[in-house]
Amino acid sequence: MKRNMFLLLIACLAMSLCAFAQASGAQAGAAKTAARPAIFDPARDALKDLQEGVAEAARAGRRVLVDVGGNWCGWCHEMERFIEAHAELKALRDKKFVTVKVNYSPENRNQAVLSKYPEIKGYPHLFILEKDGSLLHSQDTALLEDGKSSYVLEKFSAFLKQWAPPR
Repeated sequence: MKRNMFLLLIACLAMSLCAFAQASGAQAGAAKTAARPAIFDPARDALKDLQEGVAEAARAGRRVLVDVGGNWCGWCHEMERFIEAHAELKALRDKKFVTVKVNYSPENRNQAVLSKYPEIKGYPHLFILEKDGSLLHSQDTALLEDGKSSYVLEKFSAFLKQWAPPR
């Protein structure tokens, strides 16, 4: 009987520690997410944003770079940080593309818009649209990563140059 009570006490203690660890992890994750700047807006009208992006691309002779992700996505934040940290990459993107951010999150999955494009297997994901709005390319950004914690400047730059409009 004492042995059973002891095992029950150990089991309760173990469950309490697991619950505490999960709660602490959730709080840490929420704090980390809250500390990041919002780079996607779940309230935006993605269809309207895309239409405006295509119109601007047609006026300016650029293409549309559709950046799909969410504020929950660590790699989305890393891609944003990476581009901002490399002025030449940012300049190339901004000169050749109109960037449209499309949110994908529990608050707004933007299925009406995203269902028109190939399936996305991971985030962030990039689509390249011609200035008339037609899809040219679907890019898995994992192919632009270093396999550890960031992206590779040469790969990212080559990707943008490959899909930049001719001229």
